[in-house]
Amino acid sequence: MPTYVPNDDLPASDAIAVTPHDTTELDTVCRALYVGGAGNVSVVMNGTVVTFVGVGAGQILPIRTSLVRATLTTATSIVALY
Repeated sequence: MPTYVPNDDLPASDAIAVTPHDTTELDTVCRALYVGGAGNVSVVMNGTVVTFVGVGAGQILPIRTSLVRATLTTATSIVALY
């Protein structure tokens, strides 16, 4: 298996399905979120709650976060990209 070397200049090389939760964080800060089903996405970024309203299906949010909140998140099929 190839060795994974994180590099911010390269596209994502891993992904994991996200179940929004108000306290359970992702294992690692992701480099982006893919939103499969339209809606709002509420996250914590650098300690601040941010809610992206009206995210379209199939969009990628190029944000770094380790927590996708259940509160205020209505989008579905969210995938963290690493």
